[in-house]
Amino acid sequence: MDKIQVYFVGAGPGAADLITVRGMKLIGMCDVIIYAGSLVNPALLDYAHDGAEIHNSAHMTLEQVIGVMKQAASEGRTVCRLHTGDPSLYGAVREQMDALDELGIRYESCPGVTAAFGAAASMDLEYTLPGISQSLIFTRMAGRTDVPEKESIESFAAHRASMAIYLSTGMLEELSQRLIAGGYDADSPAAIIYKATWPEEEFYYCKVSELAKTAADHGITKTALVLVGEVLAKSGYEKSRLYDKTFTTEFRQAVTDK
Repeated sequence: MDKIQVYFVGAGPGAADLITVRGMKLIGMCDVIIYAGSLVNPALLDYAHDGAEIHNSAHMTLEQVIGVMKQAASEGRTVCRLHTGDPSLYGAVREQMDALDELGIRYESCPGVTAAFGAAASMDLEYTLPGISQSLIFTRMAGRTDVPEKESIESFAAHRASMAIYLSTGMLEELSQRLIAGGYDADSPAAIIYKATWPEEEFYYCKVSELAKTAADHGITKTALVLVGEVLAKSGYEKSRLYDKTFTTEFRQAVTDK
């Protein structure tokens, strides 16, 4: 079987040490690095070997990215396609994979930590608190790229589950209106996290109705994640049954107080 020639690698949310061990090793192994320069922490390039060829895809089209991959593969060199967070979320990887399939170039993916999980770590959050929310919705606002009508903010807000909203910092006034129209109260808990896990990270709690004002007050205009849901209050939840002494599991018998 032909060897893998292109590796799609998740760079993680920002901090250079929040890439997976496998991802770090792949950066160091590959001869060509194509990284999403608008979002990936350039410190991750320190893991590349001295002779690696580096390309910033922020200045490239899809055709140019595929062209670099094709050229490298024809020369027997391996490529690391370094995407922010996890490649499977807003990574535009499917179109690259389809192009590589047409060229007969083998590829493999390495997952990464997405921004919502980096934010949860920084803010000491649990998105799935019993009795509050058992679901986490990843979505974004429609902007220059459409969102299917069936996936409107209003339709997701109707569930009142935990929400992580990407790529929407420039539309926060509209986002608040649509979250409220969908089912959240105006004073439901929300938060804005700028560059989660980066050295310059900032995060602010607010109400759903105050998202735009909070961002404006702190000069946040891009590279931020919006979180919404009652789990942000960190209160009013039920304790897990898994660790309840009266709950029998495969590994532990329930204890009854006498």
